[in-house]
Amino acid sequence: MTDITTRLAQARREIAIAARRAGREPDSVRLVAVSKTHPAGAVETAAATGQRIFGENRVQEAREKIPACPPGLEWHLLGHLQKNKVRQALSLFSFFHSIDSEALAGAIDRIAGETGQKVDGLLEVNVSGEETKHGFTPAQVRAAFPALAALPHLRILGLMTMAPYSENPEAARPVFRALRALRDELECAHGAALPELSMGMSGDFEPAIEEGATLVRLGSSIFGQRPQIQAGAE
Repeated sequence: MTDITTRLAQARREIAIAARRAGREPDSVRLVAVSKTHPAGAVETAAATGQRIFGENRVQEAREKIPACPPGLEWHLLGHLQKNKVRQALSLFSFFHSIDSEALAGAIDRIAGETGQKVDGLLEVNVSGEETKHGFTPAQVRAAFPALAALPHLRILGLMTMAPYSENPEAARPVFRALRALRDELECAHGAALPELSMGMSGDFEPAIEEGATLVRLGSSIFGQRPQIQAGAE
């Protein structure tokens, strides 16, 4: 498990370098350690270094893992959430990166109201238009945003995207730049505060930071290769 400690330290250094290169403070970028498919022991090792934000993709896996992890951690849901699992998810996660439809946003808001919660989340935008990815199109976000921003129990704090896979990190830059531009457009058009941009993973987080990411989602570069690959996983 000492490899996790070493990789986390390296990831933090690289995040800080990328932030400074963009004229930003390193602490303006938060690291989400993506622990999906890795055991609670790996989370415990990462937490011992001071890592506090962890990301999971599946409610079922998180339901088993989170109780076995150290208390006081912040858990983010990264993967697609089915409406019939919203109630379970609200008992496990404090932040939702992948709100990918009006229907899902409405379900989260309704159930949060029933349970007396205020939920923070991001709208997932399929900037690249890949058919295999979930998310709003940019046009759909523009149309739906006024209604979504008005939901009483769900606070939309920004946007999330995934760039198409490429061996070249720079290939992702136009996607990240487009998400930032869409965020800026929504803020200007609606007077909304959308401080968060979740973009960038292990292979492309540096251009994401340079384009304004506030949350980067790193899994394999911290925990190593996953024990198994799950369909639809980030």
